[in-house]
Amino acid sequence: MRNIFLLSTLFIHLISFGQIEEVKRITQTLCSSEFHGRGYVNRGDSIASEFLAAEFQKLGVKPIKKSYFQGFKHTVNTFPGAMLVRIDQTVLIPGTDFMVDPSSCGDKRVLNPKRISIETALDTDKLIAEIKSVINSSLYNSVAFDFAGASADTLKKLRSLPEEVAGLLPVIHVTSEKFTWSVGHEQTKFPLILIRDTAMQFDKEMHIAIEAKLIENYGSRNVIAYLPAKKKSKKTIVYTAHYDHLGRMGTNTYFPGANDNASGTAMLLSMAAYFKKNPVDYNVLFIAFAGEEAGIVGSKHFVENPTFKLKKMSFLLNLDIMGSGEEGVTVVNATLFEKQFALLQEINKEKQLLAQVKSRGPAANSDHYWFTQFNVPAFFIYTMGPNKHYHDIFDTYEELSFVEYQDITTMLVEFGKRFTK
Repeated sequence: MRNIFLLSTLFIHLISFGQIEEVKRITQTLCSSEFHGRGYVNRGDSIASEFLAAEFQKLGVKPIKKSYFQGFKHTVNTFPGAMLVRIDQTVLIPGTDFMVDPSSCGDKRVLNPKRISIETALDTDKLIAEIKSVINSSLYNSVAFDFAGASADTLKKLRSLPEEVAGLLPVIHVTSEKFTWSVGHEQTKFPLILIRDTAMQFDKEMHIAIEAKLIENYGSRNVIAYLPAKKKSKKTIVYTAHYDHLGRMGTNTYFPGANDNASGTAMLLSMAAYFKKNPVDYNVLFIAFAGEEAGIVGSKHFVENPTFKLKKMSFLLNLDIMGSGEEGVTVVNATLFEKQFALLQEINKEKQLLAQVKSRGPAANSDHYWFTQFNVPAFFIYTMGPNKHYHDIFDTYEELSFVEYQDITTMLVEFGKRFTK
């Protein structure tokens, strides 16, 4: 009897080890430079979609129709080429010393920016006078908003100001905040560049060379796969994750997007592998969304053009930021679906899985949102832990711990089993 127990324990351990190794392989692949940050320069998101479709096919998890892909179009601002900022003789490092605003236009010129303090920026009359003086100046041709050290409340008041002024003249936004990037959908008339306060030199000549390209009707693709129940069933659990990220900022700098969301995409494939080997009494739908970072446009397109009827979706679990979990997970929409959230907590307590399963209310911060808007019950689950890299160049594969991967997947599988009884 003891030998049977030991062999069973060893078998479970080996299966778990194999799953984690596969998740690590997929995550590392998606983060590689060949995928260009899964954004829009060099069609990185399309490369990723081909990879995911091939992985589903390899697992034997088939598309709903003939193709795994659901295409849609949207507008994105990209930075495919030059990305230079030099102050005097010091060349700044993109992603570390500076970032170009996601909505910035491209430009190549010499800047002599006039420094504008927080106090002046908060005083509308003074600010207008300063901008007019720069526009009419023979000494200055741009402004440098010095917002370093500003409080969170002050920054909130001034958040939109640099972009607004970039409609009138070039803008440098000096900040002590953590750099975070995103995807732009339009272009400012003049360049807008964020520079870390420690790298900024005021009253020095600044050389910039930035290439930007606004792409209208860019084609992206959701990737969709499906496993029917062992016997015909009306119940369907949906697992989703967005595979896209921010892409490249110039030819040499890209955003790997390991935690956000190569990790969740890898977990999605891992769940597909599990259910293929362990058929269940309900249907399982897998959707890897494009365009989440561009404004959750991939999931919006899906709910407006569903390839699987929304009313047939029993519950949706959206997986994003799955690379850690030392401090547990947060569940968005927990307050909307209290019984289902209580079930997650019950499973977690019973099986002693995670440090905590934390409740959070509704938020339009990932792909679950549009499903909730279309009356599909959904959770967005993300991990909490010491890794705070988010929308920056340091969100790399090497920063991920995968420490709670097995416990999270156990909770997700058990939720589906109990919810569909």
